Parts: sequence; structure tokens; C-alpha cells
Amino acid sequence: MTTLESKIRRIPLTLKPDPRRVLMRAFVPSLIVRPVKCDEPNPRVVSIFSRLMQMDDAGVEKKLADVFAEFHERHQRIHDIFEERYSQIRCLLPSDIELGESRRLLLGAFFTNEYSFESSALFNPSIVPAPDQSGLAPGELRFILSLRATGEGHVSSITFRSGVVTENGDLQLDEVSRFVHQPRPQPAAVYEKRLFRRKLEELGVDHNDAAGCLRSLGEEFTLAELSDSVMRLRASAEEAGVRRAGERALLLAQANYTVRFAPELGISEKILFPYAPSESNGIEDARFVRFSEDDGTASYYATYTAYDGNFVLPQLVHTRDFNEFATSTLNGPAVRNKGFALFPRRINGRFAMLGRQDGENIHLMFSEHMHFWYDTRIIVRPAQPWQFVQIGNCGSPIETDAGWLVLTHGVGPIRKYCIGALLLDRNDPSKVLGRLREPLLRPQPDEREGYVPNVLYSCGALVHGPNLVLPYAISDTSTRFAIVPLADLLAEILRS
Repeated sequence: MTTLESKIRRIPLTLKPDPRRVLMRAFVPSLIVRPVKCDEPNPRVVSIFSRLMQMDDAGVEKKLADVFAEFHERHQRIHDIFEERYSQIRCLLPSDIELGESRRLLLGAFFTNEYSFESSALFNPSIVPAPDQSGLAPGELRFILSLRATGEGHVSSITFRSGVVTENGDLQLDEVSRFVHQPRPQPAAVYEKRLFRRKLEELGVDHNDAAGCLRSLGEEFTLAELSDSVMRLRASAEEAGVRRAGERALLLAQANYTVRFAPELGISEKILFPYAPSESNGIEDARFVRFSEDDGTASYYATYTAYDGNFVLPQLVHTRDFNEFATSTLNGPAVRNKGFALFPRRINGRFAMLGRQDGENIHLMFSEHMHFWYDTRIIVRPAQPWQFVQIGNCGSPIETDAGWLVLTHGVGPIRKYCIGALLLDRNDPSKVLGRLREPLLRPQPDEREGYVPNVLYSCGALVHGPNLVLPYAISDTSTRFAIVPLADLLAEILRS
């Protein structure tokens, strides 16, 4: 243990996955947690519908009452959930007969399942100051913690916690609600053809095919207009490449959407669950940062990785109040692989971001536009044995008087992950002022066991008073906190 490590205070608090926290998800036999398409009648859907239609009204009422009695305390708005679910699967039914309310609700219940979204893991946290800092004692800071929650099928989502930290580094988490809400996403209002075609080409679509699949659309178009165009392409004599480009365009459009939560909901009742097909296997490792504009206004951005089981797609989510979240794609040849982290303000008039485009080094990039990134350069390579496999960021850079503090992860023998740190120049972050030779945090004996052993990882920390508040994941399973004396950390970095 180094001298610096001996000064770090690990808080005796562990956030563990809780299988009791569940949300209602669409369910069709053999199609769990996947969007429902109304292509051809599903024979099992037809069978369930037929059996329910053979029940008399009294039987329907009794079974529905049993369902409400068993599940109403586990969910809010359960009546609305079943009604909405019926409207979603109605296109799969073999009849257009109008059903009574009880029969609709019961049918909706048959095509709904509970999903325990954090039954397996609650990890890879990031922490930011909350928008509302009212009602606190002197020296206190209210924070919002984002976490990667993983449940059945290893599908990941973003969940939240909140709490207060004192200037001395004492930390208290707020009570977690038993309820979780997932609003229906709304697609982006319009798409600009020129930018949309450019993104298709960046995803590997041939230039002519990209132009061909968008030919019938205006310079601005909606998701509905694109969907209609793709439907026509499917039945057309266009070349196969153009038809495939159309399908790719539809997936890209669906990756841009907004979700809105009721303002009265607590932060722990909100969840960002995979919606777009590009996210069907999970939303991974959100790195939230409070971003300050030049005029002093602030909002929050998070980069995350969308995963469909085969490909990763870097995404960006923006919120001002943690009630409305707008999700969009990151664009440009510099945006590939994982681990992107925005700087919390512009530098010399431009946006700045760290990444790990080649999988093993830390890259720096600048852009005039938040959503488009073209040029990148390596600024940090693995230097010590504990990071020889790869080095990457552990969240957005933190501005200090000494420079930009960047927490890092390093991977060494036996795929052991440790957390390190380095310092970049405030005016020119391509200049590395210093870096720790030894890890800041390494797995302790009681932190080595879990879904992925021997891993410490974070997606973002914050500075409050004299301390760095560092939430970190242990072995891809649960989350803990460490309080690091900032002055000692900076001194050690500059001494190395």
C-alpha cells in the first residue's frame, strides 16, 4: 500500500443489486424484452387470445381481480399499464372485435411480465451535483448518482440514486423508492437528410446506397416518413444494397428519441431502459457530467454505449433537470469503440472529449459541434505493468487549480482492473503534467469476487471541499465509495 492509498477512506456502504425492484415490460412468448413487431400472426398469441375469449365474463372478472390483488402493491398505474399493453398487441390479434374493458385489461396482463432490472448487478457509477441545492446545511452538497443496472438476459439500463455529502466527506444516501417508472419514448421531431446520410456512411453504408434509400425524402423528414419510405423500398425493385441501407437508416433514426418523467417522481423512480433496436442488449456505462456554458448556464450530458448484441454505438444523452432526457447519436470518424467522456466546459471555444478509440490508449479530440467528432490524437499510453493491457478514463475530467484531473482505469495481469489518475494542462489538455505510477485504488480482498472478478471501475467522480468523492464498482457487481484527499492526490501526481 502506498502512502497515498493509506490516506484514502473507504466508506462502509455498499450498493447491491436488489431483485425486488421490478418494472412492467412487454412480453410475448419467446420474445422477452424485445420490441413487438406486427408482421405476421404469432401462433402462440392466437392461442392465448382464443383461450381468453372462451372464458365467460364472470371468469374474466375473477381472474382480473386476482391479478390486481397480487400485483397492485408492486406497481403504480397498473390499470394503465395493462390498457396500454393491450393497445400495443392488438395488431397481433386475429380479430378486430371490440373487447370490453375487463377483457382488454386481462389480455394486456397476459402479454406483460415483471422485469427485475437490477437483479444481477448495480455498478459502474458516475456522480454529479444535483440541479437543486436548496435546503442544505452549510458545507453540504446534494448529488445524483447514476448506475448501470443489469438484469435478466444481461440487459443493462441506467438507474439513479441521490444523497448528500458533507465538506468532510461524510456521505448519506436518500431512501430508494420501491417503484420504478419507464415512460414511452418519443422519436426525434425531424431529421436533416444531409447529416443523416453522412452518419449512414460513417456506419459503413455505401455512399450511393445511402443516397438511394433517402432519395424520396425531403431535406428534413420525420420517423413516420422514413418508415413509409422503407416499407416502399422493401417491396421495390431497388438494388439489395439500397434496401439494406433503408433498414439501417430506420435503426439509426430510432436511436434518436426523448423520454419525459413526471416532475414529482423521485430520482430513484426513474430508469433509462433500452428502447432503440441499437440498444436491445443494453445501455452501458453512462458517464454523466455537469456541463457549463460560457454564459454560466449549466445542464447535464452523458455518453454511453448502446449495444445490440453485435455492435456498439456511442450515444449522447442530454438533460437539464433529470426529468426530460434527449438521446442522440454521436457522429464522425473519431467516434468509435467505447469509453467517451466529455470535458465539463469548452476549452478555447471548442468542445473537448476523451476516448479510447483503439481499445488501449487514451485519445483527446476537439470539435465545434457537440454531436460531430472528426480528429483524434493519442495523449496517454500504458506506462506501468498494472496498465499494460489498456488504459482508459474513469469519467469526465475534473477541473482543479492544478489542471484537469482525469481518473483512469488500467488493466494488468489476470485482467485485473485498478483505478489510477493523471493531470492535464487546463489550457492545453494534450499536455500531460503528471500521472500516478502506482494505482490510486486496487481491489481489496473483499472486492475481488463478483460477476467479473478483480475489477475496480468508475464512470465519474466529483470534488467537494478538500476531497475527491469517488464512487466505484467492485467486480461488475456492486458499488462502493472512497473519499480521497485532493491535495495529497494532486501532489502525488505531480511528484511522479
